[in-house]
Amino acid sequence: MNGQSTAAGARFATCPIDVDTSSGRRGAYSYDASNYRIPPAGIGFPRTADDVSATLAWCHAENVIVSVRGGGTSMAGNAVGDGLVLDLSRHMNEIVDIDADTRTATVQPGVVLAQLADAVERHTDGAMTFAPDPSSKSRATVGGSVANDACGNHSVRYGRTTDHVVALDLVLADGTRVTATRSGVHPTDPSDAPAVARAAQLAADLADLTRDHLAGIRTELGRIPRQVSGYHLSHLLPENGFDVARALVGSEGTCAVVVAATVGIVDVPPSALLLILGYDDVVDAARDVPDILQWSPSAVEGIDELIVDTMRARRGPGSVAALPPGHAWLYVELDGDSADQVSAAAGRLLTALRGNGRVLDGVVVTDPVVRKGLWRVREDGAGLSSRLPLSDGGSVTSWPGWEDSAVAPENLADYLADFTELLVEHDLIGVMYGHFGAGCMHIRITFDQVTAEGRDVMTRFLDAAARLVVRHGGTLSGEHGDGRARSGLLPIMYSPAMMSAFSRFKTVFDPAGLLNPGILVSPVEPVADLALAGVPVLPWRTSFEFGSPDAQPGQGFVDAVQSCIGVGRCRSHSGGVMCPSYRATGDEKDSTRGRARVLQEMIRGAATVDDGWRSDDVREVLDLCLSCKACSTDCPTGVDMATYKSEFFDHYYRGRRRPTAHYSLGWLPRWLAITSRTAPLVNAALKSPLRTAALKLGGLTTERDLPTFVSGRRLKKMLARPTPTADADVVLMIDSFTKGFRPEVATAARRVVEDAGHCAHTRTDVCCGLTWISTGQLDQAKKRLRRAAEALDDGTDRPIVVTEPSCAATMRKDLPELVPTDAAARVSKRIRSFAEQVAVQAAAGWQPTREVPDQVVVQTHCHEYSVFGAATQQRALGAVGVSQIHEATGCCGVAGNFGFETDHYETSMAVAEQALAPALREHDGATVLTDGFSCQMQVRQLTGDGSAHLAQMLDPSPESDG
Repeated sequence: MNGQSTAAGARFATCPIDVDTSSGRRGAYSYDASNYRIPPAGIGFPRTADDVSATLAWCHAENVIVSVRGGGTSMAGNAVGDGLVLDLSRHMNEIVDIDADTRTATVQPGVVLAQLADAVERHTDGAMTFAPDPSSKSRATVGGSVANDACGNHSVRYGRTTDHVVALDLVLADGTRVTATRSGVHPTDPSDAPAVARAAQLAADLADLTRDHLAGIRTELGRIPRQVSGYHLSHLLPENGFDVARALVGSEGTCAVVVAATVGIVDVPPSALLLILGYDDVVDAARDVPDILQWSPSAVEGIDELIVDTMRARRGPGSVAALPPGHAWLYVELDGDSADQVSAAAGRLLTALRGNGRVLDGVVVTDPVVRKGLWRVREDGAGLSSRLPLSDGGSVTSWPGWEDSAVAPENLADYLADFTELLVEHDLIGVMYGHFGAGCMHIRITFDQVTAEGRDVMTRFLDAAARLVVRHGGTLSGEHGDGRARSGLLPIMYSPAMMSAFSRFKTVFDPAGLLNPGILVSPVEPVADLALAGVPVLPWRTSFEFGSPDAQPGQGFVDAVQSCIGVGRCRSHSGGVMCPSYRATGDEKDSTRGRARVLQEMIRGAATVDDGWRSDDVREVLDLCLSCKACSTDCPTGVDMATYKSEFFDHYYRGRRRPTAHYSLGWLPRWLAITSRTAPLVNAALKSPLRTAALKLGGLTTERDLPTFVSGRRLKKMLARPTPTADADVVLMIDSFTKGFRPEVATAARRVVEDAGHCAHTRTDVCCGLTWISTGQLDQAKKRLRRAAEALDDGTDRPIVVTEPSCAATMRKDLPELVPTDAAARVSKRIRSFAEQVAVQAAAGWQPTREVPDQVVVQTHCHEYSVFGAATQQRALGAVGVSQIHEATGCCGVAGNFGFETDHYETSMAVAEQALAPALREHDGATVLTDGFSCQMQVRQLTGDGSAHLAQMLDPSPESDG
């Protein structure tokens, strides 16, 4: 703990809850998903409403400002502050009650939106759900949605969070607990005399405020569906029932802290489909929106081609399917009582739109899997649009700041036409997507926040954009809140009298101004405290080739680390694989985002490059990173934390003693060369009383059994048949794990390849260096990769099939990044995982001669998932006729050396419980496939039984091994 952290810790010594003031923790919480960086004084994790009440009372007495956050996904900068930050997502995340009869649910503020919707659907057998579904729903919390008045993809049907709030249990800035309802405010505990008095005073002050500003509230507020900017005072009007609960929605944590919310739940339509419409541009798409709305759609969302192009560039051409021709697309979801009814409506709608002459074509999507994939393109818009690929191989970065403006839907086309001209005028590019049906646009713009000139352009643009949207009768913010990004622009939208009313509203609840100051009232400039301003330019030389090709020399690593913009998909608990360590601990520091933010702090704060590489804060947050690589594909911005960790460890441990496991496991191929000659002796020792001492000496857990080491003699015997090199049309690369622990996979793989009519040249003389990469020993890794490239670059384009998926991924991805030679690039392009080879063989007409099981549980190795594609194993299994594929979508928890290390065993087993262990329990008796050696070891740990490699399942003559 540095001196600043020590002083901050002393400041919070008497706080009723523990406050973390360590520099690493403060670094991770200095950011949300906005453009801003505000280092907090400390971070607290209250467990109960009483904790919040006691803490706020203490802060009030000590004059400490407080900011509250949930998922930290704010794009406007309303989840950061320089005082005490309270994270309510970690512990206050209980669903208290779901009542289908009253059509309500009561939850704590840290409950994630998707988890609430899932719980409601389970409770009602799919009949009901919680409606607000912003793109961040897999990690955004109810408390954050109340604070920002979030909406989502289906807001044309279900409106904003405001429309679903029934009551809010609050803690005021002085610790008083009150409850806001649809008809007023009262003490949460009727026997709490101070709360009774405070609630009465609040009611009286709010009534006076409403009466004094009656005309302005009626004429300036509540004009369009997405008018989120400012406070929602229109709910206090007599005709709206003095609705204090809904007046506080969208107050962005500036008035009170929500400690519980009662919200409404809605019916799920029996049938739905998605109609995708293609247009020449977003303006044409917007012109059709008023006609589409007449058909009562449940969603009308739009994206432009920049997002689609980025998705295809990052995840492959097949990642976006079923889109009709066009440069902009509308997603129109229709629902009804039956599939036939909805399908007929879609046909009539498409016919009507064709009559308008703007739509190029339309595609009806009924398959739920395809629909889910298409919705993911829209939902990942913020991340996908942050790094736009250019035709020359470079990229351009876009940012929020003007990502939430809204107009009435009938004015959207004209607004977008004028807005496009405004972008051209300021020489900026805008990536356009959003809720077209509600008139709300999420436009990320290529602002230059690094230079003074760029910030000046940003300032002038924001002012002009605010005036433009007001001229079109719109609002600065449609669901993200104003935050630090737009609060300073509110006087352009509202009269001085209304701004005065906003200030008074804030003061009624928070007279001392301690809650989230600088938001909505008395704001700072939109370009103050930008995260990219003031970052020193230092020569961060690296072994890996980082960043885009147009990155400045020595800045590739900076460019890569700054690709994290805080969207927080790594904090989700379902869907994809990222981030297994966060899913195990629920701690921000163990998320991909938390790690990236601390790395960004390292780059910002280092006096020299050498000082930066010695950061203990970074070493700490990387400790539980499994190096699974899932983030490199699941993260919309492509953060690759496994590679960052490898690079950092390489520098951090130079000249230092490493953890013992870096030698015992990091040098594993070297030890296997020795054990191949002494296998019987080693195996006997590991079954003797020496086992415990040997494992401890190697830094390995004693809770996990080691695999049986294979003698070189046995391997040689199994692969004895010579391979005719000249005739071979496939190279079969046998990795160190396969050679050392399961040579039967090598022979099975060769027989499967040859069963399809190929001739395989088996190579056992090359190593990918994976264990040195994962432990950050890159000089050693590069030596082995360079040798491998030279050995395999034989002047042919024969596919190189690698039996171990992690080694295949290393050869495909890491080889050209660590060895930037033509030979390495050529070899990389030839690499296939074994599952990929099986799919290729099946596509050419081959089918296994051995009967395959009907039902399979498959654990896809994380590296195969990230480098070769999430569906690689499913494609292979489906192609050979497996009818029931149960995929354990998640990391197994071993992840190479991680699960064998002493300090990581418990986390490893907790990770296994996310997907693998439940799948094994649910499908007990099914064939279990684990192409990855790590995955095989985890299955053995969980069940005591073995599992098979895909090659073994397809082996035409397994008896050949004897």
